[in-house]
Amino acid sequence: MPAANNPGRRRRRSLLTLFLLLLLLGSGSVLIQRWIAPPTTFLMVSRAVGGEGLSYHWRSLDHISPRLVQAVIASEDSTFCAHSGFDMKAIERALKANARSEKRGSGRIRGGSTISQQTAKNAFLWPGRDWIRKGLEAGYTVAIETIWGKRRIMEVYLNVAEWGPGVYGAEAASQHWFGKSADDLSAREAARLAAILPSPRRYSASAPGPYVRRRTSRIQAAMRTVREQGLAACAVG
Repeated sequence: MPAANNPGRRRRRSLLTLFLLLLLLGSGSVLIQRWIAPPTTFLMVSRAVGGEGLSYHWRSLDHISPRLVQAVIASEDSTFCAHSGFDMKAIERALKANARSEKRGSGRIRGGSTISQQTAKNAFLWPGRDWIRKGLEAGYTVAIETIWGKRRIMEVYLNVAEWGPGVYGAEAASQHWFGKSADDLSAREAARLAAILPSPRRYSASAPGPYVRRRTSRIQAAMRTVREQGLAACAVG
């Protein structure tokens, strides 16, 4: 059969063309967002369509308290300034913990994502755990580590993270939970915001329960280590 009439070859060519187009669009988006704030994200739009509203106020990292940077590094990714997008030790620990959970039948899933991976997911991709999304997440993580650098990654992360139903970014979160600007967060307030990040739709930063209070205390103690060892220097130095 002539190559032009081979359905399998045409399909492969179409898939390759689609892949290259997605790669080109993705690269363009990464380049644009190196300097321009994301207008919205997939998560923001999907939650807003679901009736949760949308509170999102972009602030440059210069106008976000460095205490919040220290808090999220202390709670989410202590090796943020040292790794190149992936923390293999954290991934290995997560895999082992998830295997133990599966054996016990608890169903509890532990993540090993870095701040860079979370930023890639939040800024460019849809919510979910499917393998296609995880593969794209890895590609975007490499791209933003290469093109953006650590300071911009932290800036985008703090601006697009979900901090409550319809609440996105450090400024909106600070206003929502404490009635003040993200510039003016105290160490305890920053630690509380970091403490609710794993489940921002479940926990309160302004009226924390026992779990959030305990987690806040641990994060504040870890923030001292972050400051003393310069673990946030790539973002606030």
